[in-house]
Order: sequence, then C-alpha cells, then structure tokens
Amino acid sequence: MKIFMTPLVALVLLCPSCSSKWTTHTACKDDKLELLYQSCDPLQDFGFSVDHCNNPLSENVNIRFGIILRYDINELFLDINLFSMQKSIFSFSYPVCEVDFPKFSFCGRKKGEKIYYAGKIHNPSFPIGKGEYHILLRLHNENNFTITCANITVISY
Repeated sequence: MKIFMTPLVALVLLCPSCSSKWTTHTACKDDKLELLYQSCDPLQDFGFSVDHCNNPLSENVNIRFGIILRYDINELFLDINLFSMQKSIFSFSYPVCEVDFPKFSFCGRKKGEKIYYAGKIHNPSFPIGKGEYHILLRLHNENNFTITCANITVISY
C-alpha cells in the first residue's frame, strides 16, 4: 500500500506545477467591455483589477496590482504590444522606475518584497472599437529580468 501511495502523493503535489499556464482572470466586466488577463510567466501569477470597466475609457482609471518580487527593481521598464486580428498595431516602452527619478513608492524594492499598488493611472480618454484585442504587457528590470508578464484580452461589445 505504501508503494502505491508514495507516487500518488508525489503526483498530486507536483501536478499543479506541471502546467505552464495560469488561469485566466477577469480584471473587470460590464455590458460594453470585458478585460481578461493571464500571467505569461510560468513561475509566478499576480493580482490585478480595475475598479470600473467603461467604454470609452475614462481619463483616470483606478487599478490594483500585487506581486512578490523575484528580482530587485532599481530600474523598471514597461513594454506594451497591442494586437488586433493577429497583427501588431501599437508598441510602447516606458520607464516606470529610474535610478534618479523614482515615480512610485515601490521603486528600489528588493527580491522577496511585495509590491501592492492601488491608485489611479492617467491615460487619454478614448472609445474602444467593437472587437477583440490582445495586449502583451511585460515589466522588466535593468538587467532585463522579467518582473511580470501578462497576456491581456480586451473585448468590446
């Protein structure tokens, strides 16, 4: 009996780590807009939510984001790629944290520390055309180590 139970227990404990995909989470949803995300980092998931799903997007969007750091972030960069109908339509890079110009309280955090941001992000107000859009979002540090990575799906009705 012990010979049978040992591999079974090992399989149950190790099986969740066999999959390299995380579940798809809903960040926000209403009758005109839905925002879904999935971590594309096979080692770590993260938490993200948007207070109100409006179409058109409002200028000030309240978000919440949480993650435990696997690497130091003396500098932090955001890369965004937007796709529609499997074609790239927009790419953008932005320095979130710079050594001489930390914009957020989490700039300079070390490996193992937690980042939790709850606040507004400012963006231009614009309507989202009907359809499905995919966004690849990547945060990386000064050594190009991935802090987090997300596949985001925006569905506008």
